[in-house]
Amino acid sequence: MSIVPAQDQATAVATAPSRDHRPSPAGCEPQPQAKDRAPASGRRLAWLDALRGIAALCVVYAHFGTRVLSTVHTAVYSVFDPGLYGVLVFFLVSGYIVPASLERKGSLRSFWLGRLFRLFPLFAIAIAAVLVLHGLGFASVRDANGNVTASVFSHLFMLNELLGETNIIVVLWTLSYEMVFYVLLTALFTAGLHKRSGWCAGTFAVAALLLGGLLPTVWISYSFLGLTPVALAGDVLIMGGIAVAVAARGLPRALGAWLAAATGLILVAVNGRKSPYEGLTILALMFTGTMLYRAQQGQIGRWRAVIVAIAIFAAAIAAGAWHIPAASPANQAALLQREWVMSVALAGLTFAIGLALRSLRVPSILAWLGLVSYSVYLLHPLLLDVYDSIPFAPGNRQPVWLQMGAAAVFLAALLACCAATYYLVEAPMQRLGRRVAARLDARFGPDRLDAAGTPAS
Repeated sequence: MSIVPAQDQATAVATAPSRDHRPSPAGCEPQPQAKDRAPASGRRLAWLDALRGIAALCVVYAHFGTRVLSTVHTAVYSVFDPGLYGVLVFFLVSGYIVPASLERKGSLRSFWLGRLFRLFPLFAIAIAAVLVLHGLGFASVRDANGNVTASVFSHLFMLNELLGETNIIVVLWTLSYEMVFYVLLTALFTAGLHKRSGWCAGTFAVAALLLGGLLPTVWISYSFLGLTPVALAGDVLIMGGIAVAVAARGLPRALGAWLAAATGLILVAVNGRKSPYEGLTILALMFTGTMLYRAQQGQIGRWRAVIVAIAIFAAAIAAGAWHIPAASPANQAALLQREWVMSVALAGLTFAIGLALRSLRVPSILAWLGLVSYSVYLLHPLLLDVYDSIPFAPGNRQPVWLQMGAAAVFLAALLACCAATYYLVEAPMQRLGRRVAARLDARFGPDRLDAAGTPAS
């Protein structure tokens, strides 16, 4: 998931040249002014990091809470699902900031290099760590060794959730929807349609409501072609389409982008492991985040955006409430309905509060948690496997103070590991990605498109 620092993207968005002013040649910008602007712009979007930090802790609690204080965990889940709530907040944040990064750069090459260098290094390290822990007997690969070829292909471009294969790390399913969102943004950008965020959000919300209970799950993989052919075909069509969109110009670029986008949409509609109403709702909420960004930038009316956002959340809530009974055991339907309704509503409310209070100073600990939230998200299942392998690890039968102490120690160990991976892996790789993009621009020339998706003059 794009659980990446808001500061880097915020600085770039805030310092982007105006439409009527061409950027200065590389290295000719007034550096002192740029340095002065960076901290202010970082603070201006620090609220996004705060939301990421809160969301990351909710996801960790969703998985760790079953091990200690189970009574509290049961009471929480009787009201809402903190894991679902957390990932929905993540999706809203990604929808808000990621399109701004693409539009600010105006370059598919720079955008995709940024995505690859931000997400894939830690993704690869996390999977490697799982395999090592599995070899040592401390972790499970979650049935991913049942069909190794299909598992490798399905994880190659983070599309595992949509290619019928088990996620080797339980939280990786969200990254599949992130990648589809990036692919859709790419296609819309090449056609000059990227600013029609409200229409996209509304379309996916209506589809979730009307089709969310009719469309099949993992249909192509299980009933049509099989796991390995679908995984291979999905990689070729999406990765190949994006490669053409990045490297080519004109019609080939558009065809490549839309081939990848069409493949992603088909996978979400009929081959996801999640129920279709949930996958379509995720895309609806991500484009809702984009629409709210456009309202803040003055590209659309704010009240119009608010009304549309409320309608989309209402449709998303109704979609789950309507389709959950048919997709879940009868004795759990009422609970799952309540969890869905409350989680979606609270995610929207949380994002609205963050947006309304964005000008206030964000506590530094929350901003820092946002910086390391991608590491928190990917690594906490690994530490849970290690925790479960400890014979004397405190559980629900121990005294409350011991359970709380275990939770505190686990969180401290997790944050220490995540600080290390952020400063040693994530941040350096992000800087490397920017250097690679700059060198490619110097070698092959800028790859900028204007608002209509055509090469900028």
